Amino acid sequence: MPEGHAIHRLAAQLQDAFGGHKIESTSPQGRFNAQAVDGLEFGDARAWGKHLFIGFTPSAEIVHIHLGLYGRWTFTSEPDSPVVGQVRWRIVSDGTTADLRGPATCELLLPHEYDAVLSRLGPDPLRPDADAERAADRVLRSRAPIATLLMDQAVVSGPGNIFRAEVLFRQKIDPLTPGRDLSRAAWQRVWDDLVFLMAQGFDRGRIDTVRPEHEPEAMGRPPREDEHGGEVYVYRREGLPCLVCGSPVAASVLNGRNLFWCPHCQSA
Repeated sequence: MPEGHAIHRLAAQLQDAFGGHKIESTSPQGRFNAQAVDGLEFGDARAWGKHLFIGFTPSAEIVHIHLGLYGRWTFTSEPDSPVVGQVRWRIVSDGTTADLRGPATCELLLPHEYDAVLSRLGPDPLRPDADAERAADRVLRSRAPIATLLMDQAVVSGPGNIFRAEVLFRQKIDPLTPGRDLSRAAWQRVWDDLVFLMAQGFDRGRIDTVRPEHEPEAMGRPPREDEHGGEVYVYRREGLPCLVCGSPVAASVLNGRNLFWCPHCQSA
């Protein structure tokens, strides 16, 4: 599932391609009421965590998209691009076509429904209006492990498994530490690091979390080869030596998701 930085990049790409233009809107698959926004002006695409929202002019309705595990967008400038596969929603304007396939959610929302979705989401570290104190209050009162809290989109919106594992390693926090056992200063460091790492992910288009002294060139090691890309400390490195202390990276399952950490660097 794409993490929050990827959805912010997608929102920017859609805005660049269609912002201010009238669009042709269809649902080749027939599972979305695309006619409701056909012929309207593309207003703005915005992300909140892993959720994408698109507004149109003149219309009060907002398209809400959550890609889930299988959703993806493809873009092409090919004229009259043929429909390939199960396309839930197709947007066309000025020679650009964007196709959405396989999303977990693709729906039209009225303003009060949009507000209801946002009310269920925690602050997004990539948004300038993020209420960091709201996240702090939830975390510092909770008995749940910090690794669980960081994956709860009602607590912090946007981080996924990679950012969760990496920010806890970088801050030397045992992933099973209850949120209420963290000091406010420790949580602030986690939040600030999320802001930094996710903004960097937005800029680069991939997740890199290692500090300069642990990059391949500095350590004389080969670059990481993984379909997810990026240089990381512990994510999907089970059994490999920690880049800092050399201890084997550990892995387990927490709430149905794989968890990675260094038992030495992140000792309780």
